Amino acid sequence: MAAYLYPRGLFVSPDELTLEKIEEKISDAKKNFDSLLHIELDMAKACDDVDIVIEAMSEDPVAKTEFYKKLAPFLPEKTILLTNSSTLLPSTFAEATGRPEKFCALHFANEIWKMNTAEVMGHPGTDPDVYKKTVEFAREINMIPLELHKEQPGYILNSMLVPFLNAAGALLAKGVADSETIDKTWQLATGAPAGPFKIFDVVGLETAYNITVMNPEYKNPDSPTHKFADILKEKIDKGEKGINFGKGFYDYTKK
Repeated sequence: MAAYLYPRGLFVSPDELTLEKIEEKISDAKKNFDSLLHIELDMAKACDDVDIVIEAMSEDPVAKTEFYKKLAPFLPEKTILLTNSSTLLPSTFAEATGRPEKFCALHFANEIWKMNTAEVMGHPGTDPDVYKKTVEFAREINMIPLELHKEQPGYILNSMLVPFLNAAGALLAKGVADSETIDKTWQLATGAPAGPFKIFDVVGLETAYNITVMNPEYKNPDSPTHKFADILKEKIDKGEKGINFGKGFYDYTKK
């Protein structure tokens, strides 16, 4: 039962999960949190002798490009630069990084401690050895590397997930049903643990909004895409940005 109760990212094989091993991993996690996790606001210090840098900003192409240009002078020659972008192609930013051959995408799912997927996607200029090292790094941190053979907006996961979420957003925007009813319909009919609007809350409404406004259909103010973006913006402006903020489409402050 331990394989179902404990995050997959904590172990390679269920055989590892003896009571002793579980207690050991909990102890190690507490020590590592205190000794290995740091916040550093000085970019030069943060990049000193670093092997890998992972950018995990929101889906804003302009902001990402500006960040890469600021970061480039501080990166050692050896450093591999990765993007955790959910939908944007690494080739879009490759030149701005100043190291296109050492740049590719490593996309984690939400709640990676239990959904331990790591999609690896290069661009045409990515050095094959850098791609290989990125796959090895993902495996070293107990993720399951999922190798893409070519660039694809949304990788594998979001190529399937985003159309699903768009369909749910359109239903809400057109007034077909409220968000809870849409979620309940999906959960009852498929046995899924969460519906699309709970997923929106986990992803974060700011990220959802940034992706929605990049949809060409957003340019039409009468489209469901534009109307759903307005719904998201209204919630964001009220501070209801998703589960990490206590409220999104659902209220997580209630006991």
